[in-house]
Order: sequence, then structure tokens, then C-alpha cells
Amino acid sequence: MTPDEYCKDKAAKSGSSFYYSFLFLPELQRQAIIALYAFCREVDDIVDEAHEPEVARTTLEWWRQEIKRTFKSEASHPVGKALQTAIQNFDLHEEYFMEIIDGMTMDLEQFSYSEFKHLALYCHRAASVVGLLSVEIFGYQDRKTLNYAENLGMALQLTNIIRDVREDAERGRIYLPQDELRQFNVKADDLLDLKSSPELIELLKFQTARARQYYQQAMQALPDSDRYTQRTGLIMAAIYQATLDEIEQDDFQVLQHRVSLTPVRKLWIAWRTARKEKHLHRKSQ
Repeated sequence: MTPDEYCKDKAAKSGSSFYYSFLFLPELQRQAIIALYAFCREVDDIVDEAHEPEVARTTLEWWRQEIKRTFKSEASHPVGKALQTAIQNFDLHEEYFMEIIDGMTMDLEQFSYSEFKHLALYCHRAASVVGLLSVEIFGYQDRKTLNYAENLGMALQLTNIIRDVREDAERGRIYLPQDELRQFNVKADDLLDLKSSPELIELLKFQTARARQYYQQAMQALPDSDRYTQRTGLIMAAIYQATLDEIEQDDFQVLQHRVSLTPVRKLWIAWRTARKEKHLHRKSQ
């Protein structure tokens, strides 16, 4: 299995919405973004599947060294080798990869966040930095597009947090800020015990409004000149906003079950969004 085949397999098996957004890219961009996504999956899985925190820390440190080797064209892991090709083709910054690892390290060191500003740092490292790397792969003319990437990353990560409340609670993690739990009279122990309540539903409505605000800020920041090159991010936004819609229509029963779109629906949203952006691009020419 070649490094690129390894990354494709990693991306396809994840079942993530990201995979569907990659299908409409030219070959070089597709190779690079799949390599980036595979890297994110590798380091994320270290934390999610870790039974021994010290083993996870050691493995994340290994990845820090692997990234350094990758930028010297000395990678040993298939993902590192695939990233070497991406780095040759696009202006990807080593410090951003280190920030992603910093975000994963936060998951090992804290299981809750006292305020939103602390959660926002985690979201920046875990998602917005991925967005900043992605825009380099997709290409942009206007630096305002970087602001779009930052906001979209926040929106996507907040959507993940809302969707995964149950899964995170089962791991002993609560990403909803502690001061906001108190504001809505939601007890952390009830969350960890998977007990839903009207108060929790109101809290999740509040979180959803925040996520939607970040989606709006992202779209307002995206210049028309870069809209077509950033269509992959727009596909992601469409899929994730559809997921938020489903959660809302399900009355925020995220502690009972995980809300997700079917692969067919994700593919349909991806195709529809790609076609819409292509039409708008042609119209503007």
C-alpha cells in the first residue's frame, strides 16, 4: 500500500463528512487534503483510543518529531510521506501541524472548560488551524479568506461538540463551558450520567445559535473572488449545517442517540453544493 493509498483508506473508513467534500477536487489538491485529513485522524485517534494517557502523550510526541522529519523530507510514517508530497506542492506551515497536536494534547490534560474563551482556544487548535492549512491547498487571492477559514473551523468544531455530547460524556469529557452549564442550570453529573432535561435542551439551543453565528461570520468573510476555490469548505459547511438542522428537528436528543446524515445524503449535498458553486463561478466569468 502506497502512502497515498494508506491516507485514502484512512479517510474512507472514517465515514467523515470531510471525505465527501474532497471528491470534487483536482488530483494534486485532493492528494494534499486527504493527507492532511489522514494526519488529523491519526493524532485524534491517539487521544480517543488511549487507555493510558502517558502512552498517548508519548505517541503525540513521536508525531511532533515525525512532523519535523516530514518537513526535512525524512518521514517514516505513510501519512508523513504523503504529507511530504503535499508540502512540495503547497505552502503548508510546520507550526500549524504542531498546533493541531497541541489541540490533541489539551484533550489529554483537561476534560472540561470553565469558559467559552478557553474552549475557543481548543477549537482554534483542533479545527481552525486545519482550515488555515486547507485554504493554502485550495488557493486564495484575498487574505480575508483566512478569516473565513478561522470562523468556519470554529463553526464546524462547535457543531461536532453539539452532535457528540453523548460520545464525549461516555469518555468523561464535557466541552460545553462550565459557566454556561451553570447559567442554564445543567448539572455536569447529569451530563455524565446521560440524563437529558429541558434545561439541557435550552443550553444546546444556545450553543447551536453560537455555531450558526460562526457559519454566518465565515460566509460574510469569504470574498467572492475566492468562493469557487474554497468550494470544498462550502460543501463541509452545507453538510454540517444540515446536521445541525437534523439535531434541531430531533429536539436536541443528542444524549439519546447520535444524529448523523446517511452517506447518500452527504454525497447529494456535496454534489448539489459543488454544482451550485460551479454555476456561480461560470456566471461571474
